[in-house]
Amino acid sequence: MIANYALVLATVLLTVYGQIVIKWQVVKAGNLPDAIDMKVLFLLKLLLNPWILTALAAAFLASMTWMAAMTKLPLSHGYPLTSLSFILIMISGYILFDEAITPLKIAGMVFIVIGIVCISNT
Repeated sequence: MIANYALVLATVLLTVYGQIVIKWQVVKAGNLPDAIDMKVLFLLKLLLNPWILTALAAAFLASMTWMAAMTKLPLSHGYPLTSLSFILIMISGYILFDEAITPLKIAGMVFIVIGIVCISNT
């Protein structure tokens, strides 16, 4: 049973990794250009970025770990645990990108944790 939760945790961590890397590389690349043709070039350049490719690979691996987890856990039990990614992303955004954590965001995190506990115990 612990291995099933390890698969869900791997899904969450791979998802968080991908989001952090994409944010990091997008910030590094600058603002999206206004012209449509420049937007396409900008996004294609990002798509070929090795770091972005690792983020896409992480998304693929997250899908694989999620499929493996779903062979053992009910969807209604496993899926709420993926909301831990919201908390990890918010904390990562604060640490890595100096994004604000407001009292309202903290309240939201508390509600997410309460929701996870409630759903997991049913």
